Amino acid sequence: MNYKKIAQETLNIEADTLLKASKNIDDAFDKAVEIILSCKGKLIVTGVGKSGLIGAKMAATFASTGTPSFFLHPTEALHGDLGMISSNDVVIAISYSGESEELSSILPHIKRFKTPLIGMTRDKNSTLGRFSDLVIDVVVEKEACPLDIAPTSSTTLTLALGDALAVCLMRARDFKKSDFASFHPGGALGKKLFIKVSNLMQSTDIPTVKEDAKVKEAILEISQGRLGTVLVVDKDDKLTAIVSDGDIRRALLAEDFSLDDDVLKYATKNPMTCEDEDMLASEALVLIEDKKIQLLVITDKEKNIKGVLHIHTLIEKGIS
Repeated sequence: MNYKKIAQETLNIEADTLLKASKNIDDAFDKAVEIILSCKGKLIVTGVGKSGLIGAKMAATFASTGTPSFFLHPTEALHGDLGMISSNDVVIAISYSGESEELSSILPHIKRFKTPLIGMTRDKNSTLGRFSDLVIDVVVEKEACPLDIAPTSSTTLTLALGDALAVCLMRARDFKKSDFASFHPGGALGKKLFIKVSNLMQSTDIPTVKEDAKVKEAILEISQGRLGTVLVVDKDDKLTAIVSDGDIRRALLAEDFSLDDDVLKYATKNPMTCEDEDMLASEALVLIEDKKIQLLVITDKEKNIKGVLHIHTLIEKGIS
């Protein structure tokens, strides 16, 4: 059996369904967007079975893109959760046939609340279609299922139309990356847009030596500090230089190297520093990578040390 060919046929059928649907978007879609935009409450999505699964995903997408939304199972609604629906809300009900028994049972109650109802069904004359204030057509010519029975093309279309609604709402509300990150503070974008240098920098137990220190003292501090670097400070504890374990290893190759050498002999003077601890950690990573350093020292304008930020910390915290 040629499974590759079957997979291609499945994708082609569903892709063709989406392409045809894109050409048949009508005024009902525009009205649906306007109804949701004018909603003073929540957008509630409901449906049973495969439609319910699609509805749950739609509600999650709406909620994460600026439209307060949740999924309500019709059975739970019949047993008390109808109280979660108010006249200020908008309901999207999904049923391909429009005749789902569980869904049909709650439709009269939704209308009793005078809650705007948007139906997603293939049949405007179905029970769902008749109760709906407007219908978004999800009819398909053929399911991708070889028996033309299992919801495949129809669920793909419904999901895609839900995404289209979400995108329209995002555009209408001028929803930005920063808004998205606010709803996803733990995600990659949230970390990129919200985590600052001050949130990640090490501000205590920073390894330092004085300018008159010897190399052997610096090696000891590097080992104890576990940052691979020691900061060199003047008599007022202001930063003047840094020495990394790499600097020490390179120094070992010199014929006149001695552990009693002054540490400044091998130090990097006037090292790269950052005076803005409110800088985004993602921007700090760009700076570290651009300058090809491992440790960024955070200071004030007078070179007083406020903290250090290691590239390994940024990587471990998922900053990219």
